[in-house]
Amino acid sequence: MARKHYSEEFRQQAVDLYESTPGATVRGIAEDLGIVRGTLRQWLETHGTGKKTAADGTLTDRPLRSAPIAPTSDPSEPLEQRVARLEAENAQLRAETTKLTTEREILQKAAKYFGRGDALVSRFQFVADHSTTYPVKRLCELVEIERSSYYAWQTGAPARSARAASDGELLERIRIIHADDNAQGAPRITAELNDGAAPEDRVNHKRVARVMREAGLSGYVKKRKHRTTVPEPADQVVPDLLGRDFTAEAPNQRYVGDITYLPLSEAGGGGNLYLATVIDCYSRRLVGWAIADHMRTDLVADALKAAAAARGSLAGAIFHSDHGSVYTSKAYAELCQRLCVTQSMGAVGSSADNAMAESFNATTKREVLRDAACFTDELTARRKMFRWLTRYNTKRRHSWCRYLSPNAYERAYTAKLALAA
Repeated sequence: MARKHYSEEFRQQAVDLYESTPGATVRGIAEDLGIVRGTLRQWLETHGTGKKTAADGTLTDRPLRSAPIAPTSDPSEPLEQRVARLEAENAQLRAETTKLTTEREILQKAAKYFGRGDALVSRFQFVADHSTTYPVKRLCELVEIERSSYYAWQTGAPARSARAASDGELLERIRIIHADDNAQGAPRITAELNDGAAPEDRVNHKRVARVMREAGLSGYVKKRKHRTTVPEPADQVVPDLLGRDFTAEAPNQRYVGDITYLPLSEAGGGGNLYLATVIDCYSRRLVGWAIADHMRTDLVADALKAAAAARGSLAGAIFHSDHGSVYTSKAYAELCQRLCVTQSMGAVGSSADNAMAESFNATTKREVLRDAACFTDELTARRKMFRWLTRYNTKRRHSWCRYLSPNAYERAYTAKLALAA
């Protein structure tokens, strides 16, 4: 077990328990308290009174671990016997000194092992590294581990080596995927690894997460939070047809959309670009989008027209947005009528009523901008956004789509319909 920090009160109570319990043994008390025998012996030497309660309840002197031979002052003791006794006492003292010195050396060597990540494994490794120099029993006592636990750990060494080698191979595969898109975390990388793999070659997401964590790899996590939309009062009354239910039974039935800003650096001209989106609720596919340097109605109109072109027709579909002025404009309402699209809007000032689009905006800027405050210039912004928005549909695995890309998720739906027919 890992070394614990026992309070002074706990140590004194342990010593008192041993000294006051009739017939108590160091082994029995140590097991009751969950400590190593060597630890209790050290406490007895430091805090003990030298007394213990015998089995009959009488108080007796407790024998020391290495009790020195009691000196005698018998004047009639023959010289030869006195010399022999003194030599024996001297040898015993030398042995005790050597033992204490050895313990100090062992603990000094063990100190550098204690600061490692896994304290228990570090102690096992210390014993293994020094088992040819010192007895295993003594090493285990000093670092407070059970010999049986150490030997069990040692027996499992070949299996650990095999796992380490397997983890190393897995890490190389993970690095390749992560290098291609380092915004991906363990779930998406697991899906990529398991795509097309035989059942026996599939890996668990927890293992992938562990290997990535140990290697210092992770998906990107945004450190700052920005407000992305400012709702506007509605110019017309449009009902909320979704009620925060951002699901659909098939593609091209329900869409959500929003506008988010793309900040530009002062050196790159300053100001913002604006991204308008049209996202399918069934597959989370970005069906239409547009980028411009303004927030006029033309921006959201271009995104909806792009969606109509991609689908061939939006007739009968619902498009849900917030109450931004461009969405409540007369020109946008007329466009929806021409495309046979039914408008839907959440409550004024409630981002939760358009949470799916808000989430998409947050993900987009988190993975494209990372920790940068802005894009360097307009051309760079357009290039980076084009790459990411396209990849979002074709390559980026989406948790909603069971870690398929939105395009692949829709293809699976089409295949299912073909089989049913």
